[in-house]
Amino acid sequence: MDSKFKMILSDIDAVIKRDPATNSRLEALLCSAGLWAIISYRGCNWLWRHNLKLLARTLAQIMRFFTGVEIHPAARIGKNFCIDH
Repeated sequence: MDSKFKMILSDIDAVIKRDPATNSRLEALLCSAGLWAIISYRGCNWLWRHNLKLLARTLAQIMRFFTGVEIHPAARIGKNFCIDH
């Protein structure tokens, strides 16, 4: 299985483990703004590390508009990170 897919599944499982209102992977994927913020952060972070910093910051701001969560592309986030509220 692709490592990026495994990371996304790990992020989804972290939401299920820490948010008692979330009961399934599908629910986490459809209803968790924090999960979408983390998934988009991982893409923005990749862009940042590949010296596409303006694009990374721009996409991060767009995702902030949609999720209400701001994560700077240069931030360092590990496994099992969860944003609930």
